[in-house]
Amino acid sequence: MIERIIFDKIRADLFKGKAIILMGPRQVGKTTILKRIQAENEGALYLDCDEPDIRKYLGNITSTELKSLIGNAKIVLIDEAQRVKNIGITLKLFIDQLKGVQLIASGSSSLELSNFLSEPLTGRKFDYFLLPFSLQELNQYHGSFEEKRLLNFRLIYGLYPDIVNNSQDAQRLLLSLTSSYLYKDIFNYQEIRKPELLPNLLEALARQVSQEVSYNELAQLLDSDPVTIKRYVDLLEKSFVIFRLRSFSRNLRNEIKKSRKIYFYDNGIRNALINNFQSVETRTDIGALWENFLISERLKYLSYNQIHANRYFWRTRQQQEIDYIEDINGHLYAYEFKWNPKKRVRFSKTFTNNYPVEGTSLVNRDNYWSFLNPA
Repeated sequence: MIERIIFDKIRADLFKGKAIILMGPRQVGKTTILKRIQAENEGALYLDCDEPDIRKYLGNITSTELKSLIGNAKIVLIDEAQRVKNIGITLKLFIDQLKGVQLIASGSSSLELSNFLSEPLTGRKFDYFLLPFSLQELNQYHGSFEEKRLLNFRLIYGLYPDIVNNSQDAQRLLLSLTSSYLYKDIFNYQEIRKPELLPNLLEALARQVSQEVSYNELAQLLDSDPVTIKRYVDLLEKSFVIFRLRSFSRNLRNEIKKSRKIYFYDNGIRNALINNFQSVETRTDIGALWENFLISERLKYLSYNQIHANRYFWRTRQQQEIDYIEDINGHLYAYEFKWNPKKRVRFSKTFTNNYPVEGTSLVNRDNYWSFLNPA
């Protein structure tokens, strides 16, 4: 088994008087983690909210009914909790009425959870975020030599567990994943009025990876309106398909202040959406693939190792730009990404002269290992 970095961290947080909320995309291993905790703890109760009767029961439950349901269980595992109506109120009942019972809830979408968890569970929960396998995890399993050999494959097919474990069927599995699972939580959401817009929007976003995204331009391209585009992008982000990177801006008048770039949590999903599984050697979009890979892998590293960082890109109206910036406790680190190791980059003096930058780094395929820190 490929060990997940957060598993031991979750295990260490058991019975500290807090609910544990495990979020992340579908098919990344959340259920596996819950099942493993169940196997390690005799009498743990597992509730699968993909089952209609469990959803209905948990959606309008009293404290008396809750105690009857739990019985003598000391750990309660609620899988796909976002599918339960009023789940935040139910989880609050667990914590307030069942002292000494450890609650762990997983969700593949924050569409419903975000509406209820913030206020009812303030100060009552530990949050964890699970994504596809990280290079750090695969390094621990395969070793660095093997993982470096597989870099080109990872760039095309990504790191979803099913893809890593069944690489011979990678293309078929990815196409199935994008057609069957990608929209499941969004289509269950009541505010989707134009479901046909979603695949077209995702394809457009996939083709604009590493570029600044304009909601107005997307609306014109897709025969929609900017308000709808913005709302659907927000839904896709809350379903953990994509994430946004904001522009860095503090001092300079000529900085682009309200722009954003949109990335995919997994390269394989991005490539499946445009149905392009060509090899790295023949790709015309290798720069975009490389940037999406590095930024998504860096996100995993920061998240799994519980390092808080504000993340940005930077650009001015004069086209000066920096691919990626991290602000960690007020310390700025700037990065440029180039697939070709022979490419050289000069960091903009407009940026380095106006901001207290701790360090600048060029990341290419010869030195990326240290940037993603899988050691």
